Amino acid sequence: MRLPLNTLPAFRAVAELQNLRAAAERLHLTHSAVSQQIKGLEEQLGFALFERSGRGIVLNPAGAALLCSVQSAMALLDEGLMAASAAATGSAQRLRVSVLPSFAQRWLLPRMTRWHKRHPDLSLQIETSQQVVDLLRDGFHAALRFGRGPWPGVESEPLFDMPLPLIALASPETAAALPDNTPETLARQPLLGERDMWQHWFNAAGLSVPVTPVATFNDAGMMLQAAEQGLGITLGRELLAADAICAGRLVQVSPVTVHYEQAQTYHLVYRPSLRDWAPLVALKQWLRDELERSSKGLVTAARHDAVKAARDERA
Repeated sequence: MRLPLNTLPAFRAVAELQNLRAAAERLHLTHSAVSQQIKGLEEQLGFALFERSGRGIVLNPAGAALLCSVQSAMALLDEGLMAASAAATGSAQRLRVSVLPSFAQRWLLPRMTRWHKRHPDLSLQIETSQQVVDLLRDGFHAALRFGRGPWPGVESEPLFDMPLPLIALASPETAAALPDNTPETLARQPLLGERDMWQHWFNAAGLSVPVTPVATFNDAGMMLQAAEQGLGITLGRELLAADAICAGRLVQVSPVTVHYEQAQTYHLVYRPSLRDWAPLVALKQWLRDELERSSKGLVTAARHDAVKAARDERA
C-alpha cells in the first residue's frame, strides 16, 4: 500500500472543513478537482475515508485515523520548509505561541528583551487568548496553558513541580494603612477577586467569615493591576506578581499561603512532532532559566523585607 502524497493537501482540507466546496476554495482548485483527488486517494488505499449522505461528507473512523498522521506529517514538513527558507534568505525563524493574557502581561513580555538577546535569529510571535486554541488548526507551535492537563493531541510539560500557592497582596500604601496583618483585619478591608478563593483563604487562616469582594476580574493581570493602584487586597500567584513584588509595587500582607482546591499549574504544550525542533527546545530552556531567575529574585526580595522589618522593629 502506497500513499499518494499529492492528494494529501486535498484530503486534509476536506477532512478539516467537512465540505468539498470550502476545501476547493482553500486550495484554489475546482470542486471537481478536489472530488477527483479524494476519489483517487480512496481507490489507491482500497477503502473509504468519508461517509457521504446527500450533499454532505464526513470522516469515517478510517479517515479520522489517517487525518491525525497527515496533520502531524504536514505540520513537520511546513516547519522544515520555513527553516529552509529562513536559512536561504538569512531571515529569522518564527516560533508562534499562544499565551494567557495575564501571563503575557505580568511575566512574559517584561522578559522579551532577554529572549531577543539570547536568540536574535529566532522570532517569538506571541498571541494572547483566554481560550484553549487548537495548535494544528490555528497554526501555533506551542502554548502556555494554566490547568491540570493533559490535553488531547498535544504533549505537555509542567513548568513547576507543584501548583503555585495563593498569597495576599496589596500596594505598599494599602499595606502601611493596616493596623496589623491578622485575618480579622484583612476581612474588614476591600477585597479583590473571587469569593470562593477568599473563602478558602480565610478558612485556611482559621477564620470563618462571610466574604463579599468589592470587585472581581476575568483576568489575573487586571486584578493585580487594581491592587497596585490601591483598590484593595487581592489573592495572587507569586509568579505573576514576582516583578511587582521585587519592584516594591506589591507587598505580601499576610504569611498565610494556600493552595486553592482546584489546584492548577502552568504547562508548556506543543505538537508531538516538534518535540526535538530546535526553536522549541530553545524556548523550553529559556522559560526554565527565566523561572529560576524569578525565584531567586523573590528570595532576595523576601530577605530584603525581613532585614527592613528587623531594622524598623529596633528603631
